[in-house]
Amino acid sequence: MVDVAAPPARPVAPPAPAAVPARPRRLLGLGGRVLHRSAALLVLAAIWETVPRAGLVDRVFLPPLSEVLAAWWELLRSGQLADHVGASLTRSLTGLALAVVTAIPLGLLIGWYRPLADLLSPLLEVFRNTAALALLPVFVLILGLGETSKIALVVYACTWPILLNTVAGVKGVDPLLIRSARSMGLNHLRLFQKVILPAAVPTVFTGVRLAGAYSILVLVAAEMVGAKAGLGYLVNYAQYNFAIPDMYAGIITISAIGLVVNQLLVAGERRFSTWRADVTTA
Repeated sequence: MVDVAAPPARPVAPPAPAAVPARPRRLLGLGGRVLHRSAALLVLAAIWETVPRAGLVDRVFLPPLSEVLAAWWELLRSGQLADHVGASLTRSLTGLALAVVTAIPLGLLIGWYRPLADLLSPLLEVFRNTAALALLPVFVLILGLGETSKIALVVYACTWPILLNTVAGVKGVDPLLIRSARSMGLNHLRLFQKVILPAAVPTVFTGVRLAGAYSILVLVAAEMVGAKAGLGYLVNYAQYNFAIPDMYAGIITISAIGLVVNQLLVAGERRFSTWRADVTTA
């Protein structure tokens, strides 16, 4: 009788790791991206907190971040911060909106119609090189110290980046696209609607984003002259009264508002230019 050797036992495979559910995996990925993007801000916050406490700078003039945040919370709890933010946002957004509805149509017209561009180019060159803050006394003398002068200054400062980027966006459309559209029989209106506008949208939004930053910065400077409310007034008033934590609290609020406005405009740009391919690498 012949013994038949039993086949060798197969190694038992280790159990597969349990799959992470989709939702927690997405949350982990989102948390990792947020941490990665905010790492520099966290380092800055740690330095700001540590340096004054270590005596490397005079904490009277640069208090620790925790004291600034405590002052910010007190301003928020008392309602003062909300009043100042509301006043500044009303002026800033009103001026920005007026600049958008004025500068974008004018920029599209100048960029598309060459005779108008030739006529207005010298005038545009003069005004684009005149700083908005240099004209602040002129606006105050003509329009007074009220809301009108501040909103007008914001409109002036925001108009030029929007206008010039809109003109550049229209003029920078690939001529091959225009020739291809014309060869397909598109008339001027359809060509403008289907080719020129979509191609110019990224450049137009670049101008709007620049204008969004200018609307905050210029307004803060204007509010330091003759204003009774606003973040610029808050910063200036706190400086004169030596309330240094309140001053830094106002500065932080200005930076946060600028960041939020920029992110909203970036989201708007993505919404109106969904056809663009993302070529960024990780």
